Amino acid sequence: MTLDFSRRTFLAASGAAAALPLLGPAAASAAQDAPKFTLGTITYNIGASWDLPTLLQVCKTTGFGSVELRTTHAHKVEPDLSAEQRREVRKQCEDAGIRLWSFGTVCEFHSPDAAALTRQIDDCRAFCKLAADLGAKGVKVRPNGVPKGGDPARTFEQIGAALKECGKAAQDHGVEIWVEVHGAVTQNPSSIRAIMDACGHPSVGVCWNSNPTDVKDGSIKESFELLKKDIRSCHINELWSGYPYRELFASLKSIGFDRVTLMECPGVPEAANAKTPEAAIRFMRYYKALWTELCR
Repeated sequence: MTLDFSRRTFLAASGAAAALPLLGPAAASAAQDAPKFTLGTITYNIGASWDLPTLLQVCKTTGFGSVELRTTHAHKVEPDLSAEQRREVRKQCEDAGIRLWSFGTVCEFHSPDAAALTRQIDDCRAFCKLAADLGAKGVKVRPNGVPKGGDPARTFEQIGAALKECGKAAQDHGVEIWVEVHGAVTQNPSSIRAIMDACGHPSVGVCWNSNPTDVKDGSIKESFELLKKDIRSCHINELWSGYPYRELFASLKSIGFDRVTLMECPGVPEAANAKTPEAAIRFMRYYKALWTELCR
């Protein structure tokens, strides 16, 4: 059955490609303008209560080709997995045809406590090893604000220095670190720019997070310009929220972004909280349809 499906899919795609010149300039232009990036999901909201087989099946059913696994959630893909368990998780993802894109950690590096900071860096190193073993591309980390009474500039330097250590570990394992645009004060694109400049490691990039603070006078142009050279992954939220997603997707196209935009969205309550996926499947299909339209 799998072979027949693959053959039919291949023939259909080949036929469509062959017919493209016959469809006229408008159709050819639309195909050329299609994004190089794809749609995936994180498991922070939808998917948090599913085990790994359910999560992979839902993604396959709805056409979400990649997934970022959030730590502590029901799929239980964590650094404490044994070597055999890691091989099994990797096989499950490969058999489902779903790319394990990244790990959504809560590693953060703003604490003034030196021991706490060291623990966070060690946790990040452990996730780098996990990502390498499971074939993931990256490890998402976050700044989470500035300590009360702390100096922002010194905090940004500290976070950047810690990220450099994490970047060395990522480079050793052949993966990347992605700094989420996140946290009070630190979610401002200018703050992330300062953190990235303090880091300066080639294995460390940015995870765009589609925050309201990106937007000035209805546009993300200024924020995008600050961070575009470092964008390695992208979280997207409620596509109907008023955030300028059509501009974001056009901007990602303009820099040749060929990675993944990841749905971080609560959806409808019955989808977010259900242990059975039917409501989420309906929601995710609608979400993908809207995403496809906004990418046009």
